Amino acid sequence: MRKEYDFSKMKGRKNPYAKKLKKQITIRLGVDVLEYFKDLSQETGIPYQNLINLYLRDCVNSRKRPVLKWA
Repeated sequence: MRKEYDFSKMKGRKNPYAKKLKKQITIRLGVDVLEYFKDLSQETGIPYQNLINLYLRDCVNSRKRPVLKWA
């Protein structure tokens, strides 16, 4: 094996399975929720849409359910 490899001339390629992993949707979020995730994005360097997806995935994995109280 070489000690160093030159990847500067290598062409990038999109993941052919990416469309099967995620689905694009339209969703309405509260301004405060969006600002929270955008601020968190600035702190972590992770895009806010990925953070929202990670949080929702954590909810799914831990089987969290929202607590709803109607007046």
